[in-house]
Amino acid sequence: MQGAALHGTLDTRLIGVVIFVYLLATVLYFCYIPFRNKWLGRLATIVVLVGWIMETASMVIRTVISYKVGWGHAPFTNLYESMVFFSWSIVIIYLLIEWKYKNKTIGAFVMPFAFIALAYTTIGPGIRTQIEPLIPALQSDWLIAHVITCFLGYAAFAVSCGVSIMYLIKARAQERGKDIAFLPDLRILDDLNYKAVMIGFPLLTLGIITGAAWANYAWGSYWSWDPKETWSLITWLVYAAFLHARFTRGWRGKKTAILSIIGFAAVLFTYLGVNLLIVGLHSYA
Repeated sequence: MQGAALHGTLDTRLIGVVIFVYLLATVLYFCYIPFRNKWLGRLATIVVLVGWIMETASMVIRTVISYKVGWGHAPFTNLYESMVFFSWSIVIIYLLIEWKYKNKTIGAFVMPFAFIALAYTTIGPGIRTQIEPLIPALQSDWLIAHVITCFLGYAAFAVSCGVSIMYLIKARAQERGKDIAFLPDLRILDDLNYKAVMIGFPLLTLGIITGAAWANYAWGSYWSWDPKETWSLITWLVYAAFLHARFTRGWRGKKTAILSIIGFAAVLFTYLGVNLLIVGLHSYA
């Protein structure tokens, strides 16, 4: 137990450093926007990579120690651990987008989400950073599948929200007869929004399905209309409406950007609002 506490301190200290690393990366990306200096952009990306590697190391340490003390579970079991994984997922999806589209300005609108997620682990109410044994309801392989799919989906939706904010800023400027040249073309932003949702939606769908299987294992019922289950369904319906409107109604641009922002607001309420405001089966998180 003492070893777990010691190593728990090590992994949380790493996360404390990563918070400032992601803040630095965010500042560098914002500085890159007006100056367009390629070395500044490269430095921002290197800083993000360093932070992501440190964050990965923190999760690995936490997992190893859990197994060493005999609890044997991955770091996805409480609000603190899920926030770390959420931030980690946002960064890896962002880095893939930066690599594919070669546009670093997107980092200024996506990295703040990764920074805020980690910063919340130090200021959020009731967050437990200790490595702890699992309660019986969490002792299932379905838990790992549920958390990984949900939070990868949430991360994709965070990216779509950041891109949508960029779209609305650029579209507003063009409506006023101006242009913000450093932001990607509206068609690229619209396509990025769509692709991010297309990544997130099936992952969220899998997350809901695996969550239902986990609920049946833990509580004997696939669906109980628990507040988090209900809000997960609401979130799913928002993004289903996004895809339906795009495929059947031809919605593009501003309408789908607004839907993405609404969808991510639903994600945040599902993830944090329900935990903080409503008591339910997920209150242990």
